[in-house]
Amino acid sequence: MELAHSLLLNEEALAQITEAKRPVFIFEWLRFLDKVLVAVDVKEKQKKLVEQLTGLISSAPGPPTRKLLAKNLATLYSIGDTFTVFQTLDKCNEIIKSKDDTPAYLPTKLAAVACVGAFYEKMGRMLGSSFPDTINNLLKALKSAESQGRGEILLSLQKVLRGLGGAAASCHRDIYKNARSLLTDRSMAVRCAVAKCLLELQNEAVFMWTTELENVATLCFKALEGSNYGVRVAVAKLLGTVMATALMPKQAAVMRQNVKRATLEEVLELMATGFLRGGSGFLKSGGEMLKGGGSVSREVRVGVTEAYVVFVTTLGGQWLERNFATFLSHVLDLVSHPRATQTHVEAVYSRRCVSFMLRATLGGLLGEKAQIAAGKEICQAISKQMRAVVVNDISGENKGGAADVSSSQHVMVCALKELGSLVQSLSATASPLIQEPSIGLLETVTSVLLHPSMAARLAAAWCLRCVAVALPYQLTPLLDRCAERINNLKSSPEAVSGYSFAMAALLGGVHQCPLGIPHSKGKLVVSIAEDLLRTAAQNSRLSLQRTQAGWLLLGALMTLGPSLVRYHLPKMLLLWRNVFPRSQKELEAEKARGDAFTWQVTLEGRAGALCAMRSFVAHCPELLTEDVIRRLMTPIECAMTMIVPAIIKVHGAHLKASAAMVRLRLYDILALLPPKTYEGSFNALLRELVAEFTLTDNSANTTTSLLRSLCHYDDSVLMGSWLQETDHKCIEDQLQPNSASGSGALEHDPSSIYLRVPVGEAIPGPLPLGVSVIDASVALFGVVFPHVSSKHRLQMLDHFAECIKQAKGVRQQAVQLNIFTAVLSALKGLAENKSTLGPEEVRKSALALVMGALDNPNPILRCAAGEALGRMAQVVGEATFIARMAQTSFDKLKSARDVVSRTGHSLALGCLHRYVGGIGSGQHLKTSVSILLALAQDGSSHEVQTWALHSLALIVDSSGPMYRGYVEPTLSLVLTLLLTVPPSHIEVHQCLGRCLGALITTVGPELQGNGATISTIRSSCLVGCAIMQDHSDSLVQAAAISCLQQLHMFAPRHVNLSSLVPCLCVHLCSSHLLLRRAAVACLRQLAQREAAEVCEYAMSLAKRAGDNTTVNLNITETGLEGVLFGMLDRETDRKLCSDIHDTLGHMLSSLAVEKLSHWLKLCKDVLAATTDSEKKDEMDDDSMFTGLGEDDKSKPSVAPRWVTRVFAADCLCRIILLCENDKAHFDLAAAQQLRLVLHLSDLIRMAFMAATDHSNQLRMAGLQALEDIIKKFASVPEPEFPGHVILEQYQANVGAALRPAFSPDTPSDITAKACQVCSTWIGSGVVSDLNDLRRVHNLLVSSLDKVQAGKGSSSQLYSESATTMEKLAVLKAWAEVRLKTFRSVDDEEDDDDLGANVLPPDSLITLVQPELPALSRLWLAMLRDYALLTLPAEFSSQLPPDGGAFYTPETIDTARIHYRSSWAPVLHAVALWLSSTGFGAGEEKEEVPSSLSRTPAIPQAPSSTTKTFEESVKDRMHLMLGVSIEFLCFPRPEEPMEHVMSCLHALFTLLESPSAKIHIAEDQLLAVELLNVLHRLLLTRDPPAVQLQVTAVVQETIRAAQDHLQRQKAREEEGEKDSQRSLGEGGDTGELVPGKSLVFAAMELLVFVLVRHLPQLNARVKESPSHVPLRPQRLPEESARLVANTVSILAELPSLCSPAGSMTILPTVLFLITGVLREAAVKTADNSVPVTVSAALQGIKTIITSPLARVEKNIVTPLFIDGLHACLCISVDESRPDMDQVSMLTAITLFLLSASNELVGVTVLQKGCMDRFRNALNFSDPWVSTSARCYQLLLSVFQHSSRTLSTPYIHALAPVMVEKLKAVECSRPGTAAELQAVQEGIRVLENLVGMGEEQNRVQLLTLLVPTLISYLLDENAISSAPQVSRALHDFALQNLMRIGPLYPAAFKIVIGAAPELKIRLESAIRANQASNRAKAAARLAQPTVQAAPTIKLKTSFF
Repeated sequence: MELAHSLLLNEEALAQITEAKRPVFIFEWLRFLDKVLVAVDVKEKQKKLVEQLTGLISSAPGPPTRKLLAKNLATLYSIGDTFTVFQTLDKCNEIIKSKDDTPAYLPTKLAAVACVGAFYEKMGRMLGSSFPDTINNLLKALKSAESQGRGEILLSLQKVLRGLGGAAASCHRDIYKNARSLLTDRSMAVRCAVAKCLLELQNEAVFMWTTELENVATLCFKALEGSNYGVRVAVAKLLGTVMATALMPKQAAVMRQNVKRATLEEVLELMATGFLRGGSGFLKSGGEMLKGGGSVSREVRVGVTEAYVVFVTTLGGQWLERNFATFLSHVLDLVSHPRATQTHVEAVYSRRCVSFMLRATLGGLLGEKAQIAAGKEICQAISKQMRAVVVNDISGENKGGAADVSSSQHVMVCALKELGSLVQSLSATASPLIQEPSIGLLETVTSVLLHPSMAARLAAAWCLRCVAVALPYQLTPLLDRCAERINNLKSSPEAVSGYSFAMAALLGGVHQCPLGIPHSKGKLVVSIAEDLLRTAAQNSRLSLQRTQAGWLLLGALMTLGPSLVRYHLPKMLLLWRNVFPRSQKELEAEKARGDAFTWQVTLEGRAGALCAMRSFVAHCPELLTEDVIRRLMTPIECAMTMIVPAIIKVHGAHLKASAAMVRLRLYDILALLPPKTYEGSFNALLRELVAEFTLTDNSANTTTSLLRSLCHYDDSVLMGSWLQETDHKCIEDQLQPNSASGSGALEHDPSSIYLRVPVGEAIPGPLPLGVSVIDASVALFGVVFPHVSSKHRLQMLDHFAECIKQAKGVRQQAVQLNIFTAVLSALKGLAENKSTLGPEEVRKSALALVMGALDNPNPILRCAAGEALGRMAQVVGEATFIARMAQTSFDKLKSARDVVSRTGHSLALGCLHRYVGGIGSGQHLKTSVSILLALAQDGSSHEVQTWALHSLALIVDSSGPMYRGYVEPTLSLVLTLLLTVPPSHIEVHQCLGRCLGALITTVGPELQGNGATISTIRSSCLVGCAIMQDHSDSLVQAAAISCLQQLHMFAPRHVNLSSLVPCLCVHLCSSHLLLRRAAVACLRQLAQREAAEVCEYAMSLAKRAGDNTTVNLNITETGLEGVLFGMLDRETDRKLCSDIHDTLGHMLSSLAVEKLSHWLKLCKDVLAATTDSEKKDEMDDDSMFTGLGEDDKSKPSVAPRWVTRVFAADCLCRIILLCENDKAHFDLAAAQQLRLVLHLSDLIRMAFMAATDHSNQLRMAGLQALEDIIKKFASVPEPEFPGHVILEQYQANVGAALRPAFSPDTPSDITAKACQVCSTWIGSGVVSDLNDLRRVHNLLVSSLDKVQAGKGSSSQLYSESATTMEKLAVLKAWAEVRLKTFRSVDDEEDDDDLGANVLPPDSLITLVQPELPALSRLWLAMLRDYALLTLPAEFSSQLPPDGGAFYTPETIDTARIHYRSSWAPVLHAVALWLSSTGFGAGEEKEEVPSSLSRTPAIPQAPSSTTKTFEESVKDRMHLMLGVSIEFLCFPRPEEPMEHVMSCLHALFTLLESPSAKIHIAEDQLLAVELLNVLHRLLLTRDPPAVQLQVTAVVQETIRAAQDHLQRQKAREEEGEKDSQRSLGEGGDTGELVPGKSLVFAAMELLVFVLVRHLPQLNARVKESPSHVPLRPQRLPEESARLVANTVSILAELPSLCSPAGSMTILPTVLFLITGVLREAAVKTADNSVPVTVSAALQGIKTIITSPLARVEKNIVTPLFIDGLHACLCISVDESRPDMDQVSMLTAITLFLLSASNELVGVTVLQKGCMDRFRNALNFSDPWVSTSARCYQLLLSVFQHSSRTLSTPYIHALAPVMVEKLKAVECSRPGTAAELQAVQEGIRVLENLVGMGEEQNRVQLLTLLVPTLISYLLDENAISSAPQVSRALHDFALQNLMRIGPLYPAAFKIVIGAAPELKIRLESAIRANQASNRAKAAARLAQPTVQAAPTIKLKTSFF
């Protein structure tokens, strides 16, 4: 392939490759040329290039090649010299004129035609006057050409016209005359080409839309007859555009000729002709046409409908706004015309068409304001019609009236349906339309509920449902109004029927309103329904309506779900039982009596009852217990045995419909119940079902509509007529081949008004009864078949074959379709049940049935047969059976020559592989592939090619890697076909696309490789994609895009985005849904990895498009993102919108932070959009005629709709979240450009706009954004005003955004969200001035008043759970504010000297204080509710029967969710309140707020008045601990961490209060449980904060226990000594029982924490073979604090035990503490002591000094000896050079000091200790601070009270010390630390002197005094000595002067013994006195002036 990439065709390379590959090589060269021609200079090579290219014309190139060839030639001439262009043109004309008609010469001719077209398109008028000859030549060829030639010539003519523009005016008429006759060509492709050609022609040919206008219209109508979808789209575009041009001609054309413009009425009249009369001309055939003979062909009607839409779209939104009234009345007139409504089905079709026109124009072209205006117009139209009906009623029952009613009902249905859709799409923005009294929308719609026609009443009910879903606050009032009217107008049949429809519709809409309706409405509905059913028999005129209405309401009630239905179930079961006879006897008796009318009412009643049952089973599966099913089965079984045909024979055929309805309902409910429940009735049931769909008792040839859904979606390409997804789906459905397809309407089944609407449909459209019954029977057959015995299966299959044989002609087709659908349904059921088909004979019978249909001429049946074959293989699953099936097809395909059997059997092979998969059908793979490849090359029949390729794609898909060996031959076949099959065979190209996609998936990730074969495969795939991308059909282009998407997934480097992205952007504006879907899906994938590149390429396309106006693109400076946002406003397709959301989401994630301002501007533009229509209206009329508003194209057509605005608000929140990672975004001082904080005012503005919008969803999104902004920016300081934060200036905006959310008519969910924002704002600390906070605070106060008002005070609009949600949100917000005040007090306690301008710390408290008494009661009530709601299900009987303080029993399930989200802050707030008020000691008495206790809402409430304070403390403790422990036992993973923390904080706060301590200590099991739960929490939750808080709670618990023990001991003091010994845990035995012992529980938890953070403590770890000893690391700060807390709690534990008990735990405790010491005692750089070490030392001290250690000395000492030994071992550890020796010495000293005389005897220990001290003293110098601490410790040892202990140490260590101190004379201290060490040493010596006996004193002083004197400085050296040295001198002198007087005699002896000492001492004293005198004199000399302290003074430490 690479050889093809050269400017000139590489002819040697071409000659070397095989014949088959040449076309590909040439195509690849042309592709390369197309890319490079525009960029290179071709002057010298032009001649050769022209030769090569013109040479290719005659080489018979295929369709894609000729297109590219023509394009390249034209480009070459347009950029190079144009000398030879006329020669080339002549040469082409010669070829076109040639008489050679052989098929072989055809490609050459077509290539020449294509070249001519391309030349004129590119160069147009440059080709001068040559065009008449060319055009004539083409027109001549057109007459004799075959269809492919005709199509190509017409496309060329279109290009010629486009290139020449107005210049070709002379030829316009010729072209028009020649082309128009071809509009009715046999070939559909030609019709499309003509339509395109004429569309181009009408741009310049004025006559087409003036004089010829009627003829053009007639031609178009004729062209639509028998058309396919492509033709309809093309012709509709032509017709619509011509009509629009006639109405508003293009400026240029009008200037040239004086044109008579058509009026709107004329144009619409013309279009209406097509809609009503089709293509049979105007009133040509005289009278019978008017009388209504012959109906319009459906294709014409659908095509004209599409043309109407094109017409309005071309004129644009503004035109529609101005002329909507005219357009509406015209369209509604269409549907009221008798010709449009000749039969019921036709009427439904016409209605659907009109609805489509309205929806497509009104829904897409108008902005929200204009839509509201349109809504007004529709309302007026409805009331006008309604007035006409009422007048008719009054004027008597004449025949005209009846006709009027029938025509008016269809107008009503269309108008109401559109009004409903309009309101629903506007959602809450429609409120002005509802509220404005001048429109009276609700009155108007409700008035239609009394319309005589059922269809109109149903449409009105549906419209009300739409209003209620859009504006949920209307739901309850509407229900009430309907209920009231039903009760008042009971005697009017219409009223009963209409209002019951409305109520049912409204109930069905409840599930779309999250806030629901009050529970009482359910009771209301039941009572009305009961009343209607009870009174039905009283008045025969009303019996039917009342019966239907009653059951309809009960069915609708079921949609409210189990929580409501549960209460009415017993009554319902009774009603159901009473409708049907109780026994067989009653059933027989009943048949004998009754007249036709009674039977009709009875049947309707039974159908209604069954329908309500079905609704119950479908919507309340939770209530379907065994018992309920058993009771339901009684009436159902009765319904099954009730044989109806007999009755119909007796009473006439008009009962048929009612009987069919009963059967429909019966089948529906049985399909939902488990088949086991009605096993006994299978035989009778199957007989009915089979009779139903084999049309036994049915003379009509009705076919089921389910076949399409049972066949595979991908197979639709084979069924020709079966439509893919398109924008016109809802009207194109009318043209499907099955009965009544697309004629769904509400009146076919009123129950659908309350059912869920199927996904993707705007309004439920049940099919006519006849079809629905067959559908239901087929579906039920599929459910039952797997449970039937083989014998019966065989009988049925044989019966099916017999039925097909009996029927003839059309009927046979119908029966066969139904039977096949049923068989498919049964096979699907078998597969889902994992059961098999049965024994051999059943299989044989089934196989015969299926194989017979594979040769059926009807493609749909062949498809179904193939599918059935595959499913059979799946359920039989035996290799031999599959082999037999495959072999049959192989044989057939080898011999058969007819198209039908070849297509059927090739599909059979595909389906076999599809359902059995690659492994099961591996052995047939080779044969299948070879046969299908051969069939795919059968050029004689494109149908065979399509089916073969489709099957091949199925095989490739299902074989997976097993297909790898066949990839190359398949790929080369695909390429060859793509290059040769004519483009008009679209299905072949679509299947080729499927094959290519499947092949790419098979090769998969291998495509990244660089091997020769892989590169070839890859380039072949790319060439294939390029060919399909250039195809004219959208579906083929969509296939190309999905292939490229696959390629990009596997080999991203090889897909060229620079060409793909622009192509995708162009497709975004396509008129074909599937193409838009494919483009967006591909963009979504690209944006995941390469968002930045995608956006750049899209922008580059926009720049290029600026130069070339032929590309219609909407990309402006907002780039691709802007286009996608715009699409969200126009698109309604779910999948497409969700892909757009994802694409924008991916772009946002990767680009928003870098291009912040761009994205924020995008969101802001969408959010700030107000409709531009106000400005536009000011245009003057003259500017109206400037044409079809070309200038508007640049602006988006409508302002963003609310859905898009909600999405933009969500994007805003995401942007804020994305910026979170970079703190610079939230720091104004550091913000350069592009930081989020610079856009703060925009963020606030956007959030404000959203939060105050009409749309509720947008308000929610806005409040969420506001909350995010407050949280993220609360602490950002304002650099220009220190001490202030940046958000302060926006407080007015925040207040204004919140205020509307608290207005009384705001929905609860918004108020709840706003409460959340309020508490965030108040607690954020942004506003410090209380008066400024008042505004927001008052909002919360007003809500609190609302909460206190209690239940039932305001009229309820929403369900009780909505009220619960709102009240709890208020309480939660208050709790959060209360917690914030608590925290702010905590933070500010340490600042005493606050400035005057800062508020006192309790400022927020003053806001909460006044409300606290009320709040505390409400909070406690809420916690009680929560506690009850968290009880497990088995305690549900203990729940109060009438609910709690804030929930009702009916809404208990939804209430739980609201409580779950708000209890945590409330718990913490209550704990704060309890602990601050001493458990509410100041309260009068504990009561529930009176407003809340409608009845005593809380179980203990009645006695609450008499409660003592102790009891209330106890109750509250139980409540608080209960809630906390229940939660902490098992916090759900989804619970936020804040809840866990709140709960722990609450526990801690609670236990701080004395009352709580007493309570928990007295009930020890409670404390044990608490600790066990906390231990479990630690196992599951990691964050250090949680663990720290847990230790705090444990500490409080232990303290409580200690206090309790102290109190017990105090009580026992009076008693005798012995009982004291057994106080505390462990008693006399010392045994701690797990589960009962608090100490044991605490130890478990604490050991867990220690081992978690210091795993080395665990001895087992060290013993394990894999253990690598870790070097002790410093713990992170949080862990260190945690370990420290743990150690200090550990040390407290022994004090909780009796002496025996403490002996049990002391060893463990000491082991752990010394272990912590070992791990934590590491030297630090700054000599600081880590918290863990100080905690461990403190712990040792606590234990040693505990009273126990004093009392039980003899028991404890051995432990201390062990502890000392452990410490010694640790400090001798050689492997630890960085050991912190001081800490270890401290520990050793602590043990030594505590030790009693037992220690003295242990020489090993004594020697060890002395060695440690000796080492420390001799430690190298840098660690002088060590020495200081070491001397202090020695002193404490020396001073020990027990002389036996201290003496050996004094003897051993004093000499070492003296040596060390003597040495100081030579090296004087240099730092303060060294000085301190020396001073500490001297103090030790002094103490020793003091301790010595009198007779040894001289000896001791001889050690001390000379040392001190040696520290004195020479008097001359003093002044020059450094500060530290001088300080030492002063210290020594003062000590000497102090010692002298203490021991005068000894001192004299020492001094006398050494005269040199005396001299030094005396001179030092003299110098000292002199300096003192000088200082005193200086003081006297300057009495007044305060001398600044000099440096000298600083040196004096004393």
